[in-house]
Amino acid sequence: MTPGLYALLATVLFGALMRLPLALVMFGGGVAYLFMTRQDVGLLVGQVMSQMTTMYVLVAIPMFILAANIMNAASISDRLWSMANALVGRFRGGMGHVTVVVSMIFSSMSGSAVTDAAGPGLVAVRMMREIGKYPPGLACAIAAAAATIAPIIPPSIPLVIYALISNTSIGALFLAGLLPGALMGATLMLTIWLIARKRGLQAAEHVPLGALPGVMLRATPSLTLPVVLLGGIWSGWFSPTEAAAVAGLWALMLGTLLYRKIRVSTLREVFGESSRQTATTMLLIASAFILNYAITNERLAEHLVAAIASMQLTPLEFMLMVNVFFLVLGCLLDGSVMMLVFVPLLIPSARALGIDLTFFGIVVTLNFMIGMITPPYGLLLFVMSSLTRVPLMAIVREVWPFVLALGALLLVLTAFPQIALFLPHAFGYR
Repeated sequence: MTPGLYALLATVLFGALMRLPLALVMFGGGVAYLFMTRQDVGLLVGQVMSQMTTMYVLVAIPMFILAANIMNAASISDRLWSMANALVGRFRGGMGHVTVVVSMIFSSMSGSAVTDAAGPGLVAVRMMREIGKYPPGLACAIAAAAATIAPIIPPSIPLVIYALISNTSIGALFLAGLLPGALMGATLMLTIWLIARKRGLQAAEHVPLGALPGVMLRATPSLTLPVVLLGGIWSGWFSPTEAAAVAGLWALMLGTLLYRKIRVSTLREVFGESSRQTATTMLLIASAFILNYAITNERLAEHLVAAIASMQLTPLEFMLMVNVFFLVLGCLLDGSVMMLVFVPLLIPSARALGIDLTFFGIVVTLNFMIGMITPPYGLLLFVMSSLTRVPLMAIVREVWPFVLALGALLLVLTAFPQIALFLPHAFGYR
């Protein structure tokens, strides 16, 4: 390795050990590389900012963040909970099933696992503990596992970022996430049913069939958001990037005009929090561009392609290797780091092996989501522990069945790419 790469790795390692903000760690590593290689730091940073301002797809990120925060403030999670409880709460382990269904519905609006956990996930934990008498650790583990569905079912912020770095169609990626996202929900519900049967967890309160139309009617306005969002994209009314702005506006109209839950003071908080989250995300992307410049300058991707070619791997063997690589890294690193730093290294090899990059994007994103509930890093585990005051180790003890279940689904998806590619191909994406 060159002195520049040593400086980059040392800076990143030091920042990680000091628990500095991730964006600053990546930015510091990139700047250290530039100084060690005696390159014009100001010129490169200017080029990075110029690139970012011309990437239209980046506009989607702050809009989806804003829409998700508005939905949380408008109490949409509570309305979705009532509807899901009426539909699936009657089955054994009903509260857990309701949590998964609510997360799947909310996933089609938010696009963020952390937002899903902090919104409907928090409501779900309270309901599971108070009504279902679930152990605190199990309730948090179910909510964390259900939140992993959010970046798979469209719209998805991680898939928008993947489209940016891979030059893949966002529309194709959104379509490709639908069936895997539905299978994730079914897999988690089967796991909950098995746990409920073993531990004697009961169904939720039975909602009479006669009351079902009223519950559905109260939740209908909330359900119009994914219909407008996804229907508009696939009908060609607006692009996926424009859809993010439509989602923010629609959520704002629901929260202010219909539900009347959002006031001026609430909007101030929502826009402030959305601005902070957007700034963090954009700084992370800008830092990744500088790191990717170092990777390109050192020709690491070319070396990796040559090394993989020399191994003479089949596409399936390559995908299995990628899964192992990301599942191990997911125990230690945040998914955004792996997406922005390691995925660009692997894309040329995937392309050389003839692997569909839409399929590749879904698989790596699922890897990152499993990493978000895998100890010791497991970001969603920390989020749930912080929000609910449940000890982290209590959640860790309960989360392993869900990690294994999603890992099994990952293997199935890897072996059968058509699960992800069926809908994109049906809609004409090739």
